[in-house]
Amino acid sequence: MSCPPPATIRDLLSWRIHRLANALSRGAARRYRRDFGVSLMEWRILALLGGFAPLTLRDLARESGLDKAQASRAVKALVARGLVERAAGATDAREVALRLSAEGARVEAGLMQAARERDAAFRAALPDGALEALDAAIRLLHAEARRQTPKE
Repeated sequence: MSCPPPATIRDLLSWRIHRLANALSRGAARRYRRDFGVSLMEWRILALLGGFAPLTLRDLARESGLDKAQASRAVKALVARGLVERAAGATDAREVALRLSAEGARVEAGLMQAARERDAAFRAALPDGALEALDAAIRLLHAEARRQTPKE
């Protein structure tokens, strides 16, 4: 089955995915701000540290899709609130390793529970077989996006 070529920006697949991602992010941002007092950027950092700590600022920025300055500001705010701790890196003392504090781990556990609830609702909205097709499509599109991204 072939589709006609996009006539306007609203027909572009990348635009439609961008709009979907924004809608998903807005809903998450409102809930995480209301229930946990964290921004979407802070949620991403807490979730990454909860699953993969210790991480460097560079690793956090890369994994979260933030630039290093954005990640640095968010980490600084999380450290000031006592949710994230800094320590010297294991292999290089000049590098800073980041991990959750005990309070950060408590907040992250609540955030992940809320994220799992949202995820379950999204999955339930899809008919049988659609999730597998969506997963396959996301993998293919991600690979194509990486292929089209020029190397720096």
